[in-house]
Amino acid sequence: QVQLVESGGGLVQAGGSLTLSCVASGRTLSNYAMGWFRQAPGKKREFVAAVSRTGRSTYYADSVKGRFTISRDNAKNTVSLQMNSLKPEDTAVYSCAADSVGSYYTLGSRESEVDYWGQGTQVTVSS
Repeated sequence: QVQLVESGGGLVQAGGSLTLSCVASGRTLSNYAMGWFRQAPGKKREFVAAVSRTGRSTYYADSVKGRFTISRDNAKNTVSLQMNSLKPEDTAVYSCAADSVGSYYTLGSRESEVDYWGQGTQVTVSS
């Protein structure tokens, strides 16, 4: 069993930055492709970014490419999401996800097969 706990959310003005963290306990994260998803009010949850098990490869949704950076530290069992140039449309609850079967490249299409989810952290971007 893996427990994922996110932190780092908050209220920020448009153009600002936030860094989200996801800390795992229970098992090492190195066996999982990791990613971030988000869900805005009244909308479906959507893929944001993913990172490979080694941390060498990443994949982003077009809406965040060039603004967000995902990374991981397997020694610390942590995955981070650096978010820059935030926009009001980035407002959502952000959740990290762990996938033991798929790759970083397929995580976005494997939402229903994710092994573990965090509880989410709220990000609000004001205009």
